[in-house]
Amino acid sequence: MSAMNNQISIIILAGGESSRMGEDKALLKIKGVSILEKICLLAKEVTSNIYIITFWPERYQSIIPSDCQLIPEVRRPLEKGSHGPLIGFAQALSYIQTEWVLLLACDLPKLTSGILQQGCQSLPNQQIMAYIPRNNNRWEPLCGFYHHSSFSSLRHYIEAGGTSFQGWLNSLTVQEWVINNPSVLFNCNTPEDFQNCSC
Repeated sequence: MSAMNNQISIIILAGGESSRMGEDKALLKIKGVSILEKICLLAKEVTSNIYIITFWPERYQSIIPSDCQLIPEVRRPLEKGSHGPLIGFAQALSYIQTEWVLLLACDLPKLTSGILQQGCQSLPNQQIMAYIPRNNNRWEPLCGFYHHSSFSSLRHYIEAGGTSFQGWLNSLTVQEWVINNPSVLFNCNTPEDFQNCSC
């Protein structure tokens, strides 16, 4: 693990309701390892500063590495369901002390540590607020790097009623993180997706 990587924290989002999957996709196993545990193990190859934000910390306590910290996600007033990844991300930021944070969804079964290391090593030197892949002219915000200078912008955006990652990112100085093999960003959302990625 390089010294640069110690300047990076990782936030893993595990607050979705898995409605399309029909069961908690974070707990689904591929080759005997749950998807969430795999993401945690990949994260450990990048940094020791790892946080998982979720409404159900007790559900995941027994499957994550002991040095990964669970953050209880909090529903906002009048909320009944999930409030979406942007709000979860913002809630986790109060734990972050590093210059950069790498945000990861918990449902990226094809992600590799090599891709994450490549991203860390290619972080731009010039002042930007985010370093994120693009796909079909849309940002892929749930596998991307965010500079601490973007945090206040995010809080203001949410206070103004914003909930869309795309809307927020369109207001930032963002540099594209070019990933030559975009299939590593595959999201496992449905039983068919899980069947395809577990074969």
